[in-house]
Amino acid sequence: MLIFGASGLLGKYLLREWTLPDQVLGLSSRDADIRDPEQVRRCVQSSRPDWIVLAAAYTDVDGCETNPQLAMDTNFRGALNVATAARENRCRLLFISSDYVFDGTKSTPYEVDDPVNPQSVYGHSKAEAERGITDILPDRCIVRTSWVFGTGGKCFPDTILKLAATRELINVVDDQRGCPTYAHDLAKAIIHLCRNNVRGTVHATNAGDCTWFEFASEIIRRAGLHTTVLPTTTDKFPRPAKRPKYSVLSCTSLNACGIVMPDWKEALSVYLSETDTRK
Repeated sequence: MLIFGASGLLGKYLLREWTLPDQVLGLSSRDADIRDPEQVRRCVQSSRPDWIVLAAAYTDVDGCETNPQLAMDTNFRGALNVATAARENRCRLLFISSDYVFDGTKSTPYEVDDPVNPQSVYGHSKAEAERGITDILPDRCIVRTSWVFGTGGKCFPDTILKLAATRELINVVDDQRGCPTYAHDLAKAIIHLCRNNVRGTVHATNAGDCTWFEFASEIIRRAGLHTTVLPTTTDKFPRPAKRPKYSVLSCTSLNACGIVMPDWKEALSVYLSETDTRK
């Protein structure tokens, strides 16, 4: 098993959770820049993995909006470099994609076959990567996920906890709804998908959904803090990249693979326990 992006938040959990008998090699951007096809080719040729998990990406959504060339070079062309190397070496590929490939106009959970219509550079780079990878490797596995959080990297709960340490009041948008996803649970799902040679597209998130305001409120409550969280609207906090108003991903495809991820509130409690043990 070869992981590109092993130093990222999800990559760290993949390395931690992947156990014997599988042999796992994790590569960071220092080991291989996926924008360089020759570097990617050499890494894949030297390891000859059965599976490649592509978790490396430029995930700063607003940064992608202001640096579209870097976003496309990394998330689109970099992904195609990995897919090409996988095809040349007859490896299977699992690609991590995003709920941001959707436009957010639905009011019911997005299924895997719903049409994509990204509204941001980040979403566009991921959607183009999905299409390009599929052309190169029709039997690829694409895993769309959303609102990923965990220890060892920047994430929403970490931001809220830091704000709560210095503020008595926090305003959080209440008009964007999605599915928080604990990187620990996502990693276990990805390992299951690889071990079972799953093909196609899978939506993998923790069960349930919420707004960012509801997410923040639950973080404060479960952490036992007393900071007040107030709801606000997206227009009060303008950002470079447009976010989908509704990007809840259906769990139907995940359940069909024999995977049931815990409710996001339960996952949040585990995350908070993990942060406590790491202090």
